[in-house]
Amino acid sequence: MASFDSFFWRWALLIVVGGSVLLGGHRACAQPTPGPAAQPQPGIDVQNYDFALTLSDTTDRIEGTATVRLRVEADTLTAVRLDLVGRATGGGTGMRVQSVVEDGEAVPHRHAGDLLRIDPPTLAAGETRTFRIEYAGVPADGLIIGTNQYGARTFFGDNWPNRARHWLPVVDHLSDKATVSFRVTAPAPYEVVGNGALVADSMAGDVRHTHWRSDVPLPPKVMVIGAADFAVDTAGTVDGVPVQSWVYPEDRGPGFEDLGQAPPILRFFEDKLGPYPYEKLANVQSTTRYGGMENAAAIFYSETAVADGEDDTPLLAHEIAHQWYGNTVTEADWPHLWLSEGFATYLTGLYLEHARGEAALRRYMTNARRQVVQFYEQNPDEPLVDTTYSDPNELLNTNPYQKGGWVLHMLRRAVGTETFWAGLRAYYERYRNGNASTRDFRAVMEDVSGQDLETFFDQWTRRPGHPVIEGTWRYDDTASECVVTLRQTQDAPPFEAPVQVAFGESPSRTTTLFMRGREAQSRVDCPGAPSSVTIDPNTDLLAELSMRRAD
Repeated sequence: MASFDSFFWRWALLIVVGGSVLLGGHRACAQPTPGPAAQPQPGIDVQNYDFALTLSDTTDRIEGTATVRLRVEADTLTAVRLDLVGRATGGGTGMRVQSVVEDGEAVPHRHAGDLLRIDPPTLAAGETRTFRIEYAGVPADGLIIGTNQYGARTFFGDNWPNRARHWLPVVDHLSDKATVSFRVTAPAPYEVVGNGALVADSMAGDVRHTHWRSDVPLPPKVMVIGAADFAVDTAGTVDGVPVQSWVYPEDRGPGFEDLGQAPPILRFFEDKLGPYPYEKLANVQSTTRYGGMENAAAIFYSETAVADGEDDTPLLAHEIAHQWYGNTVTEADWPHLWLSEGFATYLTGLYLEHARGEAALRRYMTNARRQVVQFYEQNPDEPLVDTTYSDPNELLNTNPYQKGGWVLHMLRRAVGTETFWAGLRAYYERYRNGNASTRDFRAVMEDVSGQDLETFFDQWTRRPGHPVIEGTWRYDDTASECVVTLRQTQDAPPFEAPVQVAFGESPSRTTTLFMRGREAQSRVDCPGAPSSVTIDPNTDLLAELSMRRAD
C-alpha cells in the first residue's frame, strides 16, 4: 500500500507526467475535444429524457431513439433547440437525425452543425411537449467505443463537461437537469450499468435488453451507460443503498478489494451531509479519460486506477462526495466549478481526517497549498470564480480543486466545525436537485452562522492570489515578552485573515493576530526565549509564510 502522500500526489494535485494531467478525480489521459460551452435555451425546461440505444459488435455506429419531454416557459418561443453533434456530408463521425415525431405526427426540424432545431406549429407557455427523435451515427466523443487494457470491447459514456451532445440529443448544460432512462440493446455477453435503478435486464437469443432509470434529475454531464464484460460484486449496503463494484473479470480479486472500500466512505458522508441521493452506488472500472468521473450513481474510474496496488481511498472519497455536490447540488454555471470540485477535494481531506487523524488532513492541506502557490506563480490573474474561459476544459486546473478546497478549510475555521457541517447540510437541503452559485452558497453559510461573510468570499473567490506573510520575532527579556511582527509583502492589496503563531515546541503557547492591513504586531508573555516560533502551526491559512528571529 502506497503512503498517503504518494497517493495524494498521484490524484489530488496537478501533475504533468508523460502528457497526462491529473486533477482531483479528473485525469486528462487524452486532450479533450475542444468546444465552447453549450448554453441552455431560454424558455424551455427539459423534464425527462428516455434514450433507447442499440449497440453492436460489428460497427461503432449506434442507433438511438430519444424521447424528450419538456415544459415550455415562454410565449415568445418559436422553436426548440437541442445539442447534437451532426455528421458532415460524406460520412465520418457524428449523428444524423432521421425523424422527429410528436403524438404520431412528423414535426418539421433541421439538424445542422451541432444543433437540432425542432419547429412545431405552435409553442405556448405552460405546455408540456414530448418529441420522439430517431437518429444514428458514430460518436466522435462522449460515448467511448473501443477496447480496454485486456483487449475486450467496451462502451463507456464520458460526458464531462459538455460532450453528451456527441451521442445524445440534450440541452448540454449543467443548469438544465432532468430525469433520465437508458434502454440499451446490446450483444448478449455485455453487462450494462447506468444511472439510477435497474428496471429490467433480460436476454432474447444473442441480445441483451437492459433498462436503467433515474427518478432524480441529473445534469447531462453525469448521464451515462457503460457496457462491457464485468464481474459484479455487492460490497455492502448503507441505509438500504446497495454499494456495488463493477470490474473487468481479469481484475476481479484486487478490483473488488479496491472498490470495496466504498461503504464506510458513503456512511461518513451520509452522517455528515444528509441522505445519499440515488438508488444505488456503483463503482465501475472503465476507460474514462479521467482518474475518476462522478457519474450519478455509476462512478467511472480509470481502468489503470483500479487494481493497481495503490491506496484508492482518496479517489473513492472524492468521487463519492460528488454525489452530493456536483451531481445533486450542481453549480449554476462553469465559473462556479469550485462548488463541485473544491467541495469534493476538501471533503476527501475531511474523510481522511476522520479515518486517519488530524495529521493526515494537515499533510493533505500542506500539499494542496504548495500547488496553489505554484499555480498562482504561473497564473497571477486568475480568481477562483473565473469568467474568462471559452471552453470549460480550461477550468480544469488547481484553482477549483485545491484552492476551492482551501477556501472551505478556512471557512470551517472562520465559522467553527459544527457550524460548517450544519451549513453544508443546509446548502444541500436548500439546493438539492437544483443549481447554485457562489453567492447562493455564501447566503446559506451566513444564515447558518449568523456572520457577515462578504469580505471572506470576495477576497477568496473573486480576487486572484493569496497573502505573502513575512514574520519576525524577538525576545524582550526586560519585559519577559515575545514580540511578533507580521507583514504582508505581496504587491496586491492586503488580505484580511487571522494568523496563528506558536511559541516553543508542542505543546506550545499560541496567539492569533488578525491582519487587516499590511502589518500587525503582538506582544506575548514568555517566561523565557522560546526554542522556536512558528507561523500557522495547524495549517489553517492559505498563504506563503515565513518566520525568522529579528535579533
